[in-house]
Amino acid sequence: MSTVASSSPPATPAPAPSEISADNPASSPSEIPTGSPASARPRRALDWRVRFGVLSLIWGFSFLLIKVGTEGYAPFQVTLGRLAFGTAVLAVAMAVKRERLPRGLRTWGHIAVAALLLNSLPFSLFAFSEQTIPSTLAGICNATSPLWGMALSLVALSEDRPTRRRVAGLGIGFLGVLTVLGVWQGFHGLDLAGTAMALLASLSYPVGWIYLRRTLAGTGHSNLSLSGAQLLMATVQLAVVTPLFTTLPAHLPVVPLLAIVALGALGTGLAFLIQYGLVAEIGPTTAQMVTYFIPVIATAAGVALLGESLTWSTPIGAVIVLAGAALTQSRARTPRRSAQP
Repeated sequence: MSTVASSSPPATPAPAPSEISADNPASSPSEIPTGSPASARPRRALDWRVRFGVLSLIWGFSFLLIKVGTEGYAPFQVTLGRLAFGTAVLAVAMAVKRERLPRGLRTWGHIAVAALLLNSLPFSLFAFSEQTIPSTLAGICNATSPLWGMALSLVALSEDRPTRRRVAGLGIGFLGVLTVLGVWQGFHGLDLAGTAMALLASLSYPVGWIYLRRTLAGTGHSNLSLSGAQLLMATVQLAVVTPLFTTLPAHLPVVPLLAIVALGALGTGLAFLIQYGLVAEIGPTTAQMVTYFIPVIATAAGVALLGESLTWSTPIGAVIVLAGAALTQSRARTPRRSAQP
């Protein structure tokens, strides 16, 4: 789930701010050309499939790490730590590549809004939600981001035209959401407040992507520069808010603290760098497929490592959600014309 300004679509924990339309949840502030020949693409030490798998695992386990972190620290503290360690990783990457932060008050104003919508708000909502709902459910709720993104882009972005395929995908996806929520059983055993916060967090991502597309696309700044600034601004926001609502615990629980470090350094910092490299090498369409592995890994991790239980409606609803999300982002095949003599 990318949550910083990259060039690939959502998703999470979080899908990526570069995915600024639901199709490409895409136009990032600094787009990476993906139509160049394979020989022109950067060569990597690790095969892209290995890095794709690592990225799926990192983001899939993020919901487990959030759950563990909230067992020892307040939700705002978890979010602040996550942002601080994620910012540190990107700061090192920027120093190595000699990237500079963007300049200009107007640009930083837009970055502040993007940081709120793509980092501060959704990260905090997920942390609060996992106090009352299992990490498996939070991971599945995160998978609804492409659905929200498609619905919003059809309204807010004139270039995204509704098609039968997209409308059908939205309908199927939201049917899956209702199945996950267990509406047929009267929401039995479901914490509505926690689930609502997780769904709002998932909605916040595409709102942020659309805002980013309207305000910062084409500014000439690199993805790394904008993402570093975005995480830095989000860290400042949480540094202001957290002391107002929390106090430091009498002792510092080690395991939750390590979970927060991993959540920030891996799930927020390193994950962006991996995703950025994947988009540059294989393009956003293939890179965005990571979205569909996140809820599967989140569910497996929650059940196997945290002992969370599942009702029949949760995995079935998750499959329906993913099918709907995949349908909204697929394109109808156009017949190829035969070459003219």
